[in-house]
Amino acid sequence: MKQFKTKAEEFLAQERIAVAGVSRTKKDAANTIYCKLRETGHQVFAINPNTDSVEGDTCYDSLQAIPGGVDGVVIVTRPELTEKVVHDCVEAGVPRVWMHNNTFMPSSVSDMAVQVCRDNNITVIDGGCPMMFLDFGHKCMRWMLGMMNRLPN
Repeated sequence: MKQFKTKAEEFLAQERIAVAGVSRTKKDAANTIYCKLRETGHQVFAINPNTDSVEGDTCYDSLQAIPGGVDGVVIVTRPELTEKVVHDCVEAGVPRVWMHNNTFMPSSVSDMAVQVCRDNNITVIDGGCPMMFLDFGHKCMRWMLGMMNRLPN
């Protein structure tokens, strides 16, 4: 099985990434990840069925609604919503999923959703945060969590 760093680098090497769980509240983790991916040159797509726009961009109600599909999805939702998003990933043919885990807050990881990914040959990162590879402060956190053996496999 690939290690966390390798899977994360492969995930972030993709051009088209959706972020599920963005909101109209700009301070949410999903919005921070969305903006950072956009800032680093990724073509990002916001997913939230409850709004038409996020961060000045079009917001889609599902993965199937994104023209041309995506290469990966970052999920920043409650675990029960993660399960729904993962089923959408299967239907949309998404090959990579990253289930966000904030070190100090509740996680998006769902054991059932992880198993659905594995059963459908979707590469899954079940924890951690893309910001650990995109932002200096978060990179320091990644190092510290690594020293404490608290990073996902």
